[in-house]
Amino acid sequence: MPFQERRRNIKGRPFWSKRQLWTYSGFGIEARSSADHRSVEGQLRRARKPASIRGLNENHNHDLKNLFKSAAILALNKPGPFREFYEALLTKGMRPEMARLTLARKIAAITLHVWKKGASFDAQYLKPQTA
Repeated sequence: MPFQERRRNIKGRPFWSKRQLWTYSGFGIEARSSADHRSVEGQLRRARKPASIRGLNENHNHDLKNLFKSAAILALNKPGPFREFYEALLTKGMRPEMARLTLARKIAAITLHVWKKGASFDAQYLKPQTA
């Protein structure tokens, strides 16, 4: 992606959802691989097995990913609502590296909300969503 288009994307509010921002920032989950298809009678067919998680996407904006990861690390080292959120994830049994990823994704989602709505930060944004 050319630099001008990347810059326009950031300044032009291209992200409709937090998942788009996560993918652009390198926090999107990659669930596709070449093993998802197999050859049957010379034709490619989708395998019937469910997609498995392959990790985070590799095609991303490295600066943005470093920014959110650094913000997460700084936030969990200081007392406050982000640290409480992180510690709550650890008490639920989440591995520390996954809890840091979740915190970085949460910070990215809050940043998007504040950016799009022009709202101020509120610790209520850290409450877990119920599915």
